[in-house]
Amino acid sequence: MTVDIEKLRAAISETQPPFALKKLGHVVIKVTNLERSLAFYAGVLGFKVSDIIGEDRMPGGMIFMRCNPDHHGIALIGGAPAATQRYELHHMAFEAASLDDIFRARDHLRAQGVTLVFEGRRGAGAQVLIEFLDPDGHHIEFYWGIDQIGADGVVRPPHEWRSAKSLEEAVANPPVDRAIVK
Repeated sequence: MTVDIEKLRAAISETQPPFALKKLGHVVIKVTNLERSLAFYAGVLGFKVSDIIGEDRMPGGMIFMRCNPDHHGIALIGGAPAATQRYELHHMAFEAASLDDIFRARDHLRAQGVTLVFEGRRGAGAQVLIEFLDPDGHHIEFYWGIDQIGADGVVRPPHEWRSAKSLEEAVANPPVDRAIVK
C-alpha cells in the first residue's frame, strides 16, 4: 500500500476540540514476566515504583512506575503470553533532562547488556536520541532537544533535520539554527 502524503495532509482537520492536551500521560504495556520487567525498568532504567496491585484487582498483576512527580509514566501488566512482535506498540519515548543524560544512558544501557537499536538523530523533531529494547522486545526511546513548535505552527523543514547515526555525529552536526548546549 502506498501512502499518499498529500491526501493525508488534506484530511487534517483545523477544528479544535473544546479542550487541550499537554503531554503523554503514561504508557501501559503487557509483559511476560513482571519480576524481570521490574528489574529492567526500576533497576536498569531507574524508574521508581509508585504502586503494585495484585491479581485480585488486575489479572496478571500490575506495577505503576514513575520518572517524574506524576504517579506513573509507565505501568506493567503481567500475563502476556509471549514477547511482543511489536505490532501493538511501535515505541514509547521519554524526554531526558539533558544531552549529557542521553550519553550517560547509552553508556549505562550498553554496560547492562541492553540491546540498542539506534542512536543519533532520525529526522522529524530533530531530537538527539537512543532507542533500545526492553526484555519483552518493546522499543523505548530516550530523547533530548526535540523541536518546539510555537503558536504559528511552523515546523522545521525536512532538509534541515540532519539525520545522524551516532550521538557524537548528532552533536557535531546540529540542525540549522540550533547550537547544541549540554
